[in-house]
Amino acid sequence: MPKRVLTGRIVSDKTEKTVVVLVERRVKHPLYGKIIKRSKKYHAHDEGNEYREGETVRIEETAPISKLKTWRVVDRVDTHATPAKADVA
Repeated sequence: MPKRVLTGRIVSDKTEKTVVVLVERRVKHPLYGKIIKRSKKYHAHDEGNEYREGETVRIEETAPISKLKTWRVVDRVDTHATPAKADVA
């Protein structure tokens, strides 16, 4: 069975070897049809403490590492692909 892979933004890197990743998904409301955001936080293992708050990362499901950690950080998602806003002078 393949491991699940999710992409999210790090909202906390305060704990040792752990980051908290916020994963947002967009779902359609069952009755009204409006697209709404649903989010969930996952504790992910970061062995080298190399990821910082605000970065977008990819996490992968693993065997339980601790009570809350069943995910590990795989890699950074390239955020340079989005064009920056141009300054209007």
